[in-house]
Amino acid sequence: MATRRMLVWRGIVSSLRRTRRPAIPRLAALTAGAFVCSALFVPAPATGAPANAALEPDPVVERVRAAALAMQRKSWEQGVLAQAFLEEGRDDLVVTVVRASLIYLSPDGVPAALEGAPVDPLMAGEAVARAARLTGDPVLHRAVEQSLVCILQRAPRASDGTIFHTSETIWSDSFHTTPPFLAATGHATEALAQIEGHWRRLWNPRQRLLAHIWDEKAQRLTDPAAWGGGNGWAAAGLTRVIRAWPDDRATAKGRLTAYLRQLIDGCLAHQRADGLFYNVVDDPDSFVETNLAQMLAYAIYESVRGGWLPADYLPAADRMRSAARAKVDRDGFVQGVAGAPTFDRAGISAEGQAFFLMMEAAARKPTGGARP
Repeated sequence: MATRRMLVWRGIVSSLRRTRRPAIPRLAALTAGAFVCSALFVPAPATGAPANAALEPDPVVERVRAAALAMQRKSWEQGVLAQAFLEEGRDDLVVTVVRASLIYLSPDGVPAALEGAPVDPLMAGEAVARAARLTGDPVLHRAVEQSLVCILQRAPRASDGTIFHTSETIWSDSFHTTPPFLAATGHATEALAQIEGHWRRLWNPRQRLLAHIWDEKAQRLTDPAAWGGGNGWAAAGLTRVIRAWPDDRATAKGRLTAYLRQLIDGCLAHQRADGLFYNVVDDPDSFVETNLAQMLAYAIYESVRGGWLPADYLPAADRMRSAARAKVDRDGFVQGVAGAPTFDRAGISAEGQAFFLMMEAAARKPTGGARP
């Protein structure tokens, strides 16, 4: 079965490398039609909420969490949902989702390996490490070890060591796969190397945005579009790496912070009056999309709280948060994100649900509070 899935994925990747669409389709399992429902607006609580605000139930958050748990999930979707529960401080759900991820192990022993690109299961890495520490379960500790072996020793990579997302391509999505896991498990040097390898290939200094896909063999961008989702994955990934960064490596932390700030500033130059962004950030002809706003709001709230971004960024994040909350429908689905399974039209997705939870968790944490 694993061999058959690998062959199917390779065929799809071959097809994807011939397209220049800004939102590259994932392997489809959900219906391709966009989910449409009228949004139910609930005002966002104030950002400067009291320290106990995180303990007060928010009915919108509860609906979004329930809808997220109901969704079918592939490797990266399972991983980012586990991370969302980690950000919320819901260790019970972290352990549950991680244990469920053991159903689908890669041949190398990496959990949550249900389709997607080879690095996608590593989005669950930090949550798996957290679950292993909480439970002491040797099976989970083994999963962490095998995941690290996969990244550090076996993952296919370019001549400079940059790990491929899939085949011989490098995607902006990958900022949120291996680097945060590496940083969280004490491999800061390798995390930085991965970020810089991706940045060199994908950063467009003129646009001040990241392109989506680089083909290493062809030595060119095969998807130069500044896909909002890819820029959001990068902003969130950089934030998590900086948060986990060793205190005694201030120079490198400053470099990472500069990357994050350049990226956020580049996106904010294209923020719409309603707080949202276009699916291709600098292309008003692409559809209006919700998830980049959630991703950037998460990055800003967490970074201001952590002290590596100034509070001047909070008003933009508050506009994003209010706009995203207005997109939550009566069933708890965050509408208008780049929709699964093809991600080329507005709809719903597991990552859209997860980043809503991450955004809300970051907004509601007290300033100076403990990291998850």
